Amino acid sequence: MLVKKIALSLVAVAALAACNNAETTNDTNAADAMTVNEAVTDVNAAATDALNAADTALTNAGESVDNAAEAVENAAEATTTNAQ
Repeated sequence: MLVKKIALSLVAVAALAACNNAETTNDTNAADAMTVNEAVTDVNAAATDALNAADTALTNAGESVDNAAEAVENAAEATTTNAQ
């Protein structure tokens, strides 16, 4: 559940950033305005990047947990060996 909340938060931040960077319409040259499709594409790309970053972070965290578990196991084996 926490992972979903983090991912959704990242998507929301990415969407806001994409909207913040969007071109704005001016009265003299409306052709410079970003179209809705371009904005949606940018938001989708930003959301994809955010989700990929979250996925990478979760993968790295999982690997860290695995490494920590292995370190504990190695310490237990060393303790057993030293006790003999």
